[in-house]
Amino acid sequence: MKHGDFTELAKFYIDRPGYSTVLLACLKNHIFNSVGEGQVADIGAGTGKLTENLVSVGCTGFAVEPNDAMRAEGQKLFAEKTEFTWREGAAEQTGLDDNSVSWALMGSSFHWTDSVQAVKEFYRILVPGGFFTAIWNPRDIESSELHKRIEDAVYSEVPNMKRVSSGKTVTTAEMKEKLLAGGYFKDILFMEAPHTELMAKERYMNIWKSVNDIRVQAGEEGFLKILEKIEKIIAEFDEIEVPYLSRSWTVQSCK
Repeated sequence: MKHGDFTELAKFYIDRPGYSTVLLACLKNHIFNSVGEGQVADIGAGTGKLTENLVSVGCTGFAVEPNDAMRAEGQKLFAEKTEFTWREGAAEQTGLDDNSVSWALMGSSFHWTDSVQAVKEFYRILVPGGFFTAIWNPRDIESSELHKRIEDAVYSEVPNMKRVSSGKTVTTAEMKEKLLAGGYFKDILFMEAPHTELMAKERYMNIWKSVNDIRVQAGEEGFLKILEKIEKIIAEFDEIEVPYLSRSWTVQSCK
């Protein structure tokens, strides 16, 4: 398996958590009050986790995803829904029209892009004064002794592991450097909001099975050992309470 290749993991992505709808609703109100209500683009939409959250706060628009397997899962999820149209495309080349959306987002995927090309593309598809948001949804490990134990178990198997990005370590300085480069965007806004999901053990394990960068660095044998360790730690629980911290950075187009 390669870094960033989610073809084999698509079937597990349906079990991943959504993002804080409190945070998304606040951003939506701010953005639509600024530029008027318009279409939204979820870029790198995967299987539609963020897309679902956007629907729940009243958004409509486009879900853009480059991976065929991931996009197929998203289209299946949205088979009976009309709020978002699914498109093949990537952050660097969305396939959307110029000036066609008021708000573009990337959920837990901006770190996989060529940020220079992606920022230019977001600028192109946004209406004048439109907004782009990069959002991540890491576990809030420090707030839970259970998840501290699980994190220790992961690193005991891969001591020198370097996460591509779980969103936990992303900084505003780093995002300023990437999002404000070239003068396309301005006024970076950082927001974060905690939320908790209660889930069955099977779903919790499927979320771990969907993680790409740990699997690549651990190797298949090492990754199986990690999964076994996690299963032992959670064996005593009927359900797992998982704390998350949605973290977002939003910029406005200089158009």
